[in-house]
Amino acid sequence: MRPDTPATPAEPVDPVNHIAEAERLERTAGLYPEDAEQLLLRAAAHYELSDERERAAALYDGLLAGPPPELEQPHLVKALMAANLWEYGHEAEARAIITGIRTAAPRDPAAWVIVAEALESHDELEAAHESFTEALTLLLPEADRANPPYETHPLILGRHRVRRMIGAAHDEWDALADRVNPSTVSLDELHDPKRTWALGSDNPAELKAEISRLRAELGSARQALSRPFPVAVLHWTEPELTELLTAYPSLTSEYPSYAEHLSTIESSLRELATSGTPNLGIVTGTVPSYEAFAASESASPADASLLPQYATTLAARGRAVPWPPERGAECWCGSGRNYGECHGGEAGA
Repeated sequence: MRPDTPATPAEPVDPVNHIAEAERLERTAGLYPEDAEQLLLRAAAHYELSDERERAAALYDGLLAGPPPELEQPHLVKALMAANLWEYGHEAEARAIITGIRTAAPRDPAAWVIVAEALESHDELEAAHESFTEALTLLLPEADRANPPYETHPLILGRHRVRRMIGAAHDEWDALADRVNPSTVSLDELHDPKRTWALGSDNPAELKAEISRLRAELGSARQALSRPFPVAVLHWTEPELTELLTAYPSLTSEYPSYAEHLSTIESSLRELATSGTPNLGIVTGTVPSYEAFAASESASPADASLLPQYATTLAARGRAVPWPPERGAECWCGSGRNYGECHGGEAGA
C-alpha cells in the first residue's frame, strides 16, 4: 500500500460516551507528551459535554500549572477554563480570567472566540460585542479584510450575531460577515432575535422557515465537529524523507523522488475531493516519531504497511492540517509560496 493512502481512525468514537473518551484521551496524552496539550483540551471538552465540569477544570489547572515545555496556546486554555468555571458557579473567578485575557490581547483568535461567546452566553452582550470588536481590530488589519483567514470567521460571524441582539445598525464588519457566511440562509435571518418566538408560532410558513434555518446551522455545526479527524495523507519534508530513505532503503519503492512524493499527495487529495470525500487533511511525519511508532507496534520501520497506520495515529492525535489551504495561504509543502502558485496550480495533474 502506498504511504499516501488516506487514513482515518480505525475505531470511531461513540458520541454518547464522553467520559470514556475523555479518559482514553488522558491515557493517550501520557503516551505522547509532545501532544498532551491538544489531547487534554479535547478530553476536557468531553468532560464538559458530560457535565463533569470539575474534572474538566482539573485538566485546565494541570495544563496551566504543569512543567515545561510552555503551552502553545496558554490564552486558549485560560479562556476555556473561564468559560467552564462560569458554567458551574465560579463567576467571579471566570470574570477575572476573562479580564486578564482581554488585557493581554493575545494573537490567538480561538481564545477571543471563547471569551466573547462566554460573555454572550451569560447575557453580557455589550461586553461580548466589545470583545469581538477588540479581537477583530487586533487580528484583522484592513489589508487582510478582502480575504480574512478562516480562523477569524467565528469572530466576524459572532460579532454580527451579538449586534443583531443589541439592535445595532449594520457596519463594515457586518458587511464582511455577510460575505463570509457559509450558509444559504442570510445572517440577518440566522441571527434574528425574534426567532425564538417563531418556535411557538402556529403559522406553518414561519415554522418551515425556522426549520430551514436550523438545518443550515446544524450542517455548519456537523462540519465543524468532524474536523478533528480528517481523511489524512502522509507528508514528509525533504530532509526527513532523505533521512528515512537513507535508514530504510527499501522504502524507495514507495518514494521514488521527493518531487513525485509531493505530486502524489496533491493528486491523491484532488481525486478524493472529486469523489466527494469530506474533511481532507495532511499529516507531516518525522523519522524519530515514525521509528517510535514502529517500535510501539513491534514492527520494523522498513515495513511500508506501517506508513498509513502512522498517518492514522498522527491524525487521531490532532496533527492534521486541513486541505486545501485557505485562499492566499502558503502551500502545504513548505515551499513558502502561495498555494495557488505552487501545488494549488496543478489542476488536472
